[in-house]
Order: sequence, then C-alpha cells, then structure tokens
Amino acid sequence: MAMTTDVHLRDLRYFLTVAEELHFTRAAERLYVSQPALSKQVRALERQLGVELFRRDRHGVALTAPGEALLPYARRVVDDWAAGAAALDAVRAEGRSTLTVGMSTSPGRGGLLPAIRSRFTAAHPEATVRLRQVSWEDPTAGLADGDVDVAFVWLPLPDAERYAWTVVAEEARLVALPESHALAARAEIDFADLADEPFLALPESAGPLRDHWLALDSRAGRPPRIGAEIAGTEETYEALVAGLGVCLVAAGNAPLITLGGVVTRPVRGVSPSRYALAWRREQPPGALVRGYAEACREVAGRLRQTRG
Repeated sequence: MAMTTDVHLRDLRYFLTVAEELHFTRAAERLYVSQPALSKQVRALERQLGVELFRRDRHGVALTAPGEALLPYARRVVDDWAAGAAALDAVRAEGRSTLTVGMSTSPGRGGLLPAIRSRFTAAHPEATVRLRQVSWEDPTAGLADGDVDVAFVWLPLPDAERYAWTVVAEEARLVALPESHALAARAEIDFADLADEPFLALPESAGPLRDHWLALDSRAGRPPRIGAEIAGTEETYEALVAGLGVCLVAAGNAPLITLGGVVTRPVRGVSPSRYALAWRREQPPGALVRGYAEACREVAGRLRQTRG
C-alpha cells in the first residue's frame, strides 16, 4: 500500500497544471518553475503514489487511467484550499485597513495622486494610504514580492499574467539628450537616427521594461549599444550630462530630467508608453484595492477629458 497521506498541495497543483496543458514546458511556464524541476516533482509524486499519472511518448503527454481517476479529487483539494486561503485573506484584510501604494518615480501628471487619494478616502474613510518608493531595479514597484498592494508601473510588466491593471496615461516617448548633442538642434528626431547612439539602460532585472525603454521593437533586430545602466532619476540626469548616452523618457517624466544641460525631443517611429496602476491577480482583489483602482480610473478619465 503506497503512503499517500503526505502529498503536498504543490504537487497536486503541478499534477493539475500538467493535466490541463498536457505539455510539460507550457505547464512549467504557467507555474514559474523550470521544466526539469516540474518533471522531477511529478515523477516524485508518481513514486509516492506508486502509479504512473502520465504517459510520455514522442506523441506528447496523456493522462493514464490512475491520472484520470485522481484528476477530479486533486482539482477539488486545490480549489478548496484556494477558497480557504481567500477566506483567511478576507479576515486578515478586515483588520488591516492600510493600502500600500508602490511607485518608482512620483506620478506627478496633473496632481494625479492627491486627486486619487481624496476620491478614495471619501469612499473609504477608515483606510490609511501609505506610499512606498521602489528602485528601478524592480519594474513591478514592489508588487512581485508582496511589499505593496497596488503600484504605479510602466507596461510591459515581467510575468504580466500575474497582474491586472488599469492604464492611467498613454504618453509619447521622447528622447532625452545633452543639449550639446548634434541631434539636439532638430525639432523632431527619427528613431532610425538614434539607433546607433549609446543608450542608457535600466538594470537587467527590469526585463521587458528595459527592452521597452531601449525600444527593442523599433530596432529591426539590431542590438542596442548600452552606454551606462541607470536605476534612478538623478543617475539618469548625471549620465545624460556626462554624455554617456541618450535615453527615451515618457512625456510626463520629462520635467524630472530636463534640468540644466538636458533637452527632450519628440521621436518618430516609436510607440507610446503606457503608465498603469497594477495589482496582483492571485486572488480576488480586496475592497481597498478595488476602491483605489476605481478612484484611479475615474481620475485618469477626467484628466484625459481635460487634456483632450
């Protein structure tokens, strides 16, 4: 008789995901684990249960009869536990009426934050809002490691399927360059003329966001030249003044770096940037997250009307 008492919830979740995808690589991507680690874990579960759950051959992956038999029960256990965790979270949230808002640069943008706060506080007078400044090394501004409840971020986010968001502003990407730069004399610059310039890059950890600000999608597959890495506004300004490179910047952030010696110019041939308020999808968002997102949507909508 196989010992089946100590099967971990994680192993059941792994089994379920492989059963849904019938493909180890896709299942591993959904679970944020490596494919070898997933295969190893499923084999360990099969050893523990004393049965084969999947048939693996060159045609792909299929459930065996024991796998089919286990499937509805595994699903029930995982679903029940998710419901239990959500109930716990709800109880915790009742007693915790603090909403932590992450950001890497202050949103500015026509008084966005104070307007959202006053609307949110009117609807949730019991709630406290805390702002947390997060370095550019974390493109999720604290969401990924659970430090914040909602965050102002630039899209695209790494592991985007983990998050939901509402777009606050869509802004042109300008190029920032030292005023002594040969191209600074132009009123507008084609991205093609910038492609060979050294660019300032976000840290590697920023992933798809680093690629976005290097405009990888506008380079026709040619790798960018990196002049320096930057992880904050002051560093960006210093690197620009020192002539280490040029960089793209959202129109709303231009005032942060166009201090003495730095100018911004419109760029043809790059898509706009999207600034969003994001939150984690893991469970249904709590009342405070929903309320803040709602206030954010209303304020952003009003800002768009006044600009439009």
